[in-house]
Amino acid sequence: MQKTLLIMGAGGHGKAVADAALLGGQWQKIVFVDDRWPDMTSAAGWPVIAAMSGIGQVARQADAGVVAIGNNAIRERWSEALRETGIHLAVVIHPSAVISSGATIGMGSTVMAQTMIGVDAVLGEGCIINAGATVDHDGVLGDFAHLGVGVHLSGGVRVGARAWLQAGCCIGYNTVVPDGSVHTPGSILVQESFD
Repeated sequence: MQKTLLIMGAGGHGKAVADAALLGGQWQKIVFVDDRWPDMTSAAGWPVIAAMSGIGQVARQADAGVVAIGNNAIRERWSEALRETGIHLAVVIHPSAVISSGATIGMGSTVMAQTMIGVDAVLGEGCIINAGATVDHDGVLGDFAHLGVGVHLSGGVRVGARAWLQAGCCIGYNTVVPDGSVHTPGSILVQESFD
């Protein structure tokens, strides 16, 4: 039986999530929802079928959904909207990701190509782990946290809800990254930064 994934957001991240979902083999069809509809009718070869406000009308066309929008607050809001329509939140994992059997990944999260998630790591709901990022052992990400491309978390790091670590950030052992904080590309954070 072919399964259809609804992806909210047909931009660059949405296309990458579609690619990961299809490569993973769990999903065979993609439909997008994006506010550029009806001017935009396709992305990555798959149909854009409605604007965001129309998800209630198209919910039955998919088996589950995921929000592929980098903005953490918007991703949280639209994930709640998906739930309200009765759409089950999916987890999308690229097949090249290396994930410990002891890791936990929250619903609505996306784990992209060449990532590593270590033993006893816990990802909350709606997290983005972008290409090449690592979450070492015992790392914890709050709901709707976002790791950019090539972010590296040492063991025991705690990333707060809705925090955004942009491309190339490197976080030292047991550092706590506050809720909602934003860190520019290449930032190096150690626990002393927050004393």
